[in-house]
Amino acid sequence: MQSQAKPTDPQAETAAHDFVYRKLRSRIIWGEIAPGESLTLRGIGKEYSVSMTPAREAVRRLAAEGALSISASGRVSTPVLSNERIEELAALRALIEVELASRALPRAHMALIDRLQAINHNMTEIVQNRDAVGYIRANLEFHRALYLRAQAPAMLALIETVWLQMGPTMRALYTRLQRSEAPHYHRLIIAALKAGDEPGLRLAVRSDVTQGLKMLAG
Repeated sequence: MQSQAKPTDPQAETAAHDFVYRKLRSRIIWGEIAPGESLTLRGIGKEYSVSMTPAREAVRRLAAEGALSISASGRVSTPVLSNERIEELAALRALIEVELASRALPRAHMALIDRLQAINHNMTEIVQNRDAVGYIRANLEFHRALYLRAQAPAMLALIETVWLQMGPTMRALYTRLQRSEAPHYHRLIIAALKAGDEPGLRLAVRSDVTQGLKMLAG
């Protein structure tokens, strides 16, 4: 008697797709994948032990968010951003992140400030170890911890999409900057939060998120 193929379990496929999406998304946003690096569905499926279908759906979802590019021939890669695109994304960061920080200020209790200081202290050690991925990850953790206090989920979702699109490029920026310590503007952000200084906070956040990107686009 001829055996029949097992029907695909939609819930299992969805779970696999979400798993691959989250894993790839983290790798991209933290700069683990270089700009212009090619990915294959077969390679993704093998790495995460899934079939081609969830790998394809995860790639499509990330492409819709601007985190991956799919060429006419079907080649999948992380985007190489033009100077104009970098400047556009830097402008978005300046607009949205300054507003998020401003909204977070009234809720910036000491526990948050202590956490930001701890993250910043950890970043100094990460910089000394020349850990590019660790640096990007800690930097985003610093900003996200602050912005969560804004209680503005739509704006936070928008800025996370910008971070996602910039992940590979941020890796290139880190290499160029050759930092020896945590970002100077992080200390100014913390000082402004302690003082309840909204103009100072807005200026520090705007400077922090645009200075390096301007260097990269220059």
